[in-house]
Amino acid sequence: MGRRGVLGVWMRRGLLAGALSLLGVLALSHFVQQRYAHRILPREGAPEAPMALVFGAGLAPGGVPSAVLAQRLDTAIALWRAKKVEAVLVSGDNSDRFHDETRAMRRYLLERGLPERAVLGDDAGLSTYDSCVRAHDVFGLRRALLVTQRFHLPRALYIANSVGMEAWGVAADEGRPSTRRYLLRETFSRVLAALMVLLDLKPASSLPSPPPAR
Repeated sequence: MGRRGVLGVWMRRGLLAGALSLLGVLALSHFVQQRYAHRILPREGAPEAPMALVFGAGLAPGGVPSAVLAQRLDTAIALWRAKKVEAVLVSGDNSDRFHDETRAMRRYLLERGLPERAVLGDDAGLSTYDSCVRAHDVFGLRRALLVTQRFHLPRALYIANSVGMEAWGVAADEGRPSTRRYLLRETFSRVLAALMVLLDLKPASSLPSPPPAR
C-alpha cells in the first residue's frame, strides 16, 4: 500500500472516530434532556415544596437583573404568592464586586413584597452544577422547584435529582415561543453536566453560606 493509501485509511478512521464521538455526544445530551422531562410542569400544576431555587442569569446595566433573570424571579414570586413554596433561594455569582447577582436578585424579590425570612441567597452559585450541589449540601435542600427557562430546565433537573434532591421544574418562559438560540450550547453543556455528576465533582467555590431559615 502506497503513502496515499495509508493516508486514506487513517483519514477514514479519523472520520469514523469523529462520527462516533459526535453520536455519543448527541446520545448523552438527549438522555440528559429526556431523563426528567416529565418533571417540567406548568406553574399551576407544580407540587408544593419548601423552596424555589432560582439560578442567576446575568445583570443589566445599573446592576439590575437582566430580562432573562427578571423572568425567573417573577416566576418565583408567583410561586411564593400561590403558596407553592415557603421561600426562595437565589443562587448567583458575586465573584466580581461590580457583578453581584445574588444581591440584585434578593433586592428584586424584597422590593416586590417577599419578606426577609423568605429570601435566601447563595453567593457561590458559579454554575448550574455548583448551585444544585450547594443547595443540597450547604442549604440542606431536599425538595425544591427549580425556576429557569425551559431550555435550561432539563440540565438543571438532571443535576439536582442526581445529587439527591427531589426536584421539579417550572419554566420561567412558560407560554412563550421556544428558542433555538441556546441549542448548541445546551447540547454540550448537558454532556458536561452528566460527566460532572458521574465524577461527583465538588463545587468550584467552597464559600460557606448560612443554613436556611426554619
